Amino acid sequence: MDQTPANALPIEDYALIGDCTTAALVGRNGSIDWLCWPRFDSGACFAALLGHEGHGRFLLAPVTQNGPATRRYRDGSLVLETLFDTPDGQVAVIDFMVPESPNSSVVRIVEGRRGAVPMRMELALRFDYGASVPWVTKRQGGNGIVAVAGPEMVVLRTNVALRGEAMQTVAEFTVTEGSSVSFVLTHSASHLPVPLSLDADDALYRTEQVWAAWSGRMSYDGSWASAVKRSLLTLKCLTYAPTGGIVAAPTTSLPEALGGPRNWDYRFCWLRDATITLFAFMSTGYYDEATSWADWLHRSIAGSPEQVQIMYGIAGERRLEETTVDFLPGYQGAAPVRLGNAAATQLQLDVYGEVMDALHQARGAQLLTNTETWSLQRALLNHLDTIWQQPDEGLWETRGGQRHFTFSKVMAWVAFDRGIGDAEAFGLEAPLDRWREVRDTIHATVCRDGYSEKLGSFVQSFGAEALDASLLLIPILGFLPHDDPRIRGTVAAVERDLLVDGFVLRYRTEGGTDGLPAGEGAFLACSFWLASAMHLQGREAEARALFERLLALCNDVGLLSEEYDPNAGRFTGNFPQAFSHVALINTALTLSGEAKGRAVGKPIQQAAD
Repeated sequence: MDQTPANALPIEDYALIGDCTTAALVGRNGSIDWLCWPRFDSGACFAALLGHEGHGRFLLAPVTQNGPATRRYRDGSLVLETLFDTPDGQVAVIDFMVPESPNSSVVRIVEGRRGAVPMRMELALRFDYGASVPWVTKRQGGNGIVAVAGPEMVVLRTNVALRGEAMQTVAEFTVTEGSSVSFVLTHSASHLPVPLSLDADDALYRTEQVWAAWSGRMSYDGSWASAVKRSLLTLKCLTYAPTGGIVAAPTTSLPEALGGPRNWDYRFCWLRDATITLFAFMSTGYYDEATSWADWLHRSIAGSPEQVQIMYGIAGERRLEETTVDFLPGYQGAAPVRLGNAAATQLQLDVYGEVMDALHQARGAQLLTNTETWSLQRALLNHLDTIWQQPDEGLWETRGGQRHFTFSKVMAWVAFDRGIGDAEAFGLEAPLDRWREVRDTIHATVCRDGYSEKLGSFVQSFGAEALDASLLLIPILGFLPHDDPRIRGTVAAVERDLLVDGFVLRYRTEGGTDGLPAGEGAFLACSFWLASAMHLQGREAEARALFERLLALCNDVGLLSEEYDPNAGRFTGNFPQAFSHVALINTALTLSGEAKGRAVGKPIQQAAD
């Protein structure tokens, strides 16, 4: 195999398949360039996304073709169909993973649609993110191979002849109209017997049935039903079924700035995603998923309140030590490649508000039946009472030192506000006088120290003059009403200073205050927040126009990354990004007038403090 670097495709040229234990990225060129097995956070056996083909990939495509392929997801599913036109005819490659299966499998079916099309399959398995070349043997009694490296085993079964070629397995065959060829790749532990075979056509039928039944439960039928359904399917795909945890993305180290070092591992579960994810699921009819997520949240944060983390592993693991992988050059050269995430040890006060808001929603929807949950919430608030005045690393997990971030303090207010609301509404025992005192003190502190009279806006951190897109959430959270002059001034300031080609930056990185080199794309969730803020201000036409522009950024199969580079016209950041898709869902609900179930505190009706 040629070991010279072969750049990965643009991020937007990938599609997602998964089975609710892990997920793979399939390129428009027919190459699976990323797959971690057997879990989202396991080592990758295909890591060409962060290097070149020598780091592992699974290519299945025509030998020649006429222009780019077209592709789609089959209705209401995560079954991907890629259509290749060639000088010899047309073929479809159907890719999917099989949910609810004893062993995780990738199934690829080539269907002849017209003519006789020469095809080529190249399988280069590389375990441990491309570091380990497995020992490959041919299967007895049929076409296939078994690849073993240490604890892992992968079995390939197919109905065409295979051969070894330059440290990879290759098949060359021709598909004619009406015929098909299948490849089934199955993972197992190497100490177990070879997993049973899987019939590709039967697996396709069952997989389509599972996804169609799930997506058919969606209760939203508004103007953007198609985009909302695709986003919900993406969230479901990013759910680790055994525990209910939802990863932020299935990838690591896709850069926030092309070629830059802002590269992070997102294959974990962030507490701050809890509230908006619960709202998205409950508002669209998916109460089972909301319950599983709430249960995961409760289990993960259980323990000493002093040890609450901002993120956990998909089963609630706490040790997420960050390391770098030197043998991977990074996505199109963006180094370093990181495994694990050091932000797990940061103090981020906003997560207390996110947790309390999420449990507030869950209790209001009668998802909480465990009486111990309230005891845990009380302990969290008692601890927050002792630390809310400390500086922290903030929502964006900066690495430039702790500060008094305004949004962190607002979310500390949210934590006490929701605790008070639950205690009052459900007759729960609580030190209400103390909590009300702390809530009011935080509110006054934010309005005094987090607001700039000079800018006429709330600011990123106390005493600073920098802006932050998270401030757009202040009225949505109920801290102040949307028509408060300070809120109107904040929205105007964000539009004035944080817009690039109409899309919203998280904050300006040029000052270096986050401890990293300047430069990143527009943060898509923040742009959705602006559309919601416009809607709250009665700017309906502007809100819908911005929302439609954001929807137009979705790639050809409806997926969004974390960020978007308006200058390059490229996705940046990990992909697909749960935070972006949740923001899409919730903004659609808001603009459709179907966000009535959003559990926010009542805004404090006052013009100044």
